[in-house]
Amino acid sequence: MKKFSFVKLLVLLVAIISLPQVVSAQKPEYVLVIHGGAGYLSPENSSENELTIVKNGLQRSLNAGEAVLRAGGSALDAVEASIRMLEDHPAFNAGRGAVINADGNIELDASIMDGSNTMAGAIAGVHTIKNPITAARKVMEASPHVLLIGEGAEKFAGEQGIEIIDPSYFFTEGSWNEYLRIKETQEKDGRKGTVGAVALDKHGNLAAGTSTGGMVMKQYGRVGDVPIIGAGTYANNETCAVSATGHGEYFIRNVVSYDISALMLYKNMSLEDAAHSVVMEKLAKQKGNGGIIAVDKDGNITMQCNTSSMYRGYVKSTGETNVLIFSK
Repeated sequence: MKKFSFVKLLVLLVAIISLPQVVSAQKPEYVLVIHGGAGYLSPENSSENELTIVKNGLQRSLNAGEAVLRAGGSALDAVEASIRMLEDHPAFNAGRGAVINADGNIELDASIMDGSNTMAGAIAGVHTIKNPITAARKVMEASPHVLLIGEGAEKFAGEQGIEIIDPSYFFTEGSWNEYLRIKETQEKDGRKGTVGAVALDKHGNLAAGTSTGGMVMKQYGRVGDVPIIGAGTYANNETCAVSATGHGEYFIRNVVSYDISALMLYKNMSLEDAAHSVVMEKLAKQKGNGGIIAVDKDGNITMQCNTSSMYRGYVKSTGETNVLIFSK
């Protein structure tokens, strides 16, 4: 009888010890989430060819960033690699193909943040830096500053060996035609999107970055939320990494990216609930259009927008991946 009880107890103990391995969710080793801007695309006003081009661009960005993370690279490197790919792709409002301002020029902004130490760098109003996200990172790592603008930012980038090019590189036929159409009608209904990426690496570090050409037909010298740390970009290993896209003035006034992190830190809200509170409630009530992508320290992700579309995608070390365009 005692022998039977001992065996029974042993089996029970083994079952209890094994239970957490059975019921616990698998935490991914790494996560990457990207976006290519939020807006009002619908299946009715977009062609299959357009959607294919965008999806292919998003996938190339995911591939570039994931290659870094899979090899054990940093979240910061993955974010930069992903965004550089989007800056070089003419389908997105950042770098080549960026929207044109009211004076017929292209002005670019970018920012990046390291969640491991909350260091950050940003540039605004530049015309000749091929990859603004790389210049933003140099501001963070090679200067005592957070934000450089205009000619000063371009001079700094050149001194750091970053590729400087003629502004004509950024113009594409599509962005120019969009500019002419909106200039003629004075309807400021063009693209307001940005590109961005957030990542969690194998070392448990978070990073976020965002890059943009701003709003089409924007006033010369206008700066939106993208280079404003806490508005368009935020990362903190204690909570999450966030990249935003949309009508920048609302995102600045509401300090959107930091607000999501703060709700998690001070109110113990989940990433999903914090993002919903900010994007779908606070911003929506103010008619602040746009969305965010985010990943928390445990590898949970959210991609929320109050517009009909947001170019977005994600990949996890578990193999889970997707590329999406429309909200529903």
